[in-house]
Amino acid sequence: MDYLRKADERGRANFGWLDSRHSFSFGSYFDPRHMGFSVLRVINDDQVRGGMGFGAHGHRDMEIVSYVLEGAIEHRDSLGNRFLLPAGEVQRMSAGTGIQHSEFNASQTDSLRFLQIWIEPAVTGIEPGYEQANIPQQGALTPLVTPDGRHGSLRIHQDASLYRLRLAAGEAAALGTGERQGYLHVIDGHASTDAVTLAPGDGLGMKAQREREITAGPGGFEALWFDLPGDH
Repeated sequence: MDYLRKADERGRANFGWLDSRHSFSFGSYFDPRHMGFSVLRVINDDQVRGGMGFGAHGHRDMEIVSYVLEGAIEHRDSLGNRFLLPAGEVQRMSAGTGIQHSEFNASQTDSLRFLQIWIEPAVTGIEPGYEQANIPQQGALTPLVTPDGRHGSLRIHQDASLYRLRLAAGEAAALGTGERQGYLHVIDGHASTDAVTLAPGDGLGMKAQREREITAGPGGFEALWFDLPGDH
């Protein structure tokens, strides 16, 4: 049976300056039924007030992907990187042996909303690294993060790939897993698959040997599709 994670059932943390929805257990939110999917450990939908953000803090041995939905992130880290990450761009940070970074809303007035994604690496103790890019759409499925950096995607230290799925109204796409696993996180719009309707914030996990046709609703559809190892 597929794994269905509805948006309104996610964990939530609201600190005033930050309103965050957790697809999987994170921080003070813990649910043993939702600990991740394959090597995918975190999808946090973070909304940050103007002028606010996450001060310097450390990570190690994790592949961290940020995808900005609204506004822009001002990123600084202990590697000396200082970049602006605007809406539509994707960033991959390999924490490796240890990295300190901060993420702030680049605007004093406008809201920032981004997806914070954590993926377990296949190797630990590597040298920390950072990449970001604006990757144009290339058909329905566009690779954003892959093990080999194909088609201009960012590289990740895991046998996992992240794609952006965009469908026009009424358009359909087939998603299959083969011997692997897959996870779909809805960004915008609605879609139907079998007897399931998917809405923004919903997640759909697919085990091995599964295939579904996703058909976009009248307003079109956008989601992230994770191609993940099947042996976890």
